[in-house]
Amino acid sequence: MPPPDGELVRNEHVRYDDSMPIIAPRSRRERPAKPSLSRDGIIETAVALMREEGLERVTMRRLAAALDTGPSSLYVYVRNTAELHAAVLDELLGSVGLKAGVTSEGWDNVVVRVLGSYTGILIEHPALARSALVTRPSGPNYLALVERLLSLLREGGVADPQSAWGVDLLLLFATSIALEHGTRGLTLDDGEDEEALAEALRQADATGYPTIAALGDDLLSGTPEARFEWHVRVLLAGIALTARPAREAGNAGPGLP
Repeated sequence: MPPPDGELVRNEHVRYDDSMPIIAPRSRRERPAKPSLSRDGIIETAVALMREEGLERVTMRRLAAALDTGPSSLYVYVRNTAELHAAVLDELLGSVGLKAGVTSEGWDNVVVRVLGSYTGILIEHPALARSALVTRPSGPNYLALVERLLSLLREGGVADPQSAWGVDLLLLFATSIALEHGTRGLTLDDGEDEEALAEALRQADATGYPTIAALGDDLLSGTPEARFEWHVRVLLAGIALTARPAREAGNAGPGLP
């Protein structure tokens, strides 16, 4: 039985006549061109990827897929994943509040505020805080943060040698606090752990742990904000009063994180 008019039969050759339109294949040159790669564009995409999927997913291969290119193309702009993560960190550090405070605010209060702003950003991204402890940021926003802290220490009368080492201590403390609190927020039984610690301190035997028993609940007292501010002020006082050891020739030390 012949097929109905207009129906194509599998494996049957189709004859074209002048009434059938011929669609030419689309040239690759006519397709929309991909945006050209740039370091700024790569970092912008990496930040967006981190916000959506987490820093662990920001790899050269995953980033290349998001940019519709090959991983090898990215190495022209970024040497490796560690440098990529450092660049992401520096991009976020642009949100740290570095504006000068009013004269009556006091230099030490500004230090507390700046470090609090820095810590708050890292708490939102615990993996980035962890990365900040092992990478060496060197972007303009990181340098602006270091410059602001150094200028505040100098304004407060802290000697330059102590400031040069002290700024490292301040940033290390703030980064560690951010990692601690940010990671706690991801732990489901965080509240249970804290309550278990509080109970252990309250029940500490005065014979074996007399000082713990005497201090009791005061060991865990205070809000996180109050404790953070006090810790920073303790560090500032210690930095100002503690002289640096004599510099040893040829010993560069670990330097800033």
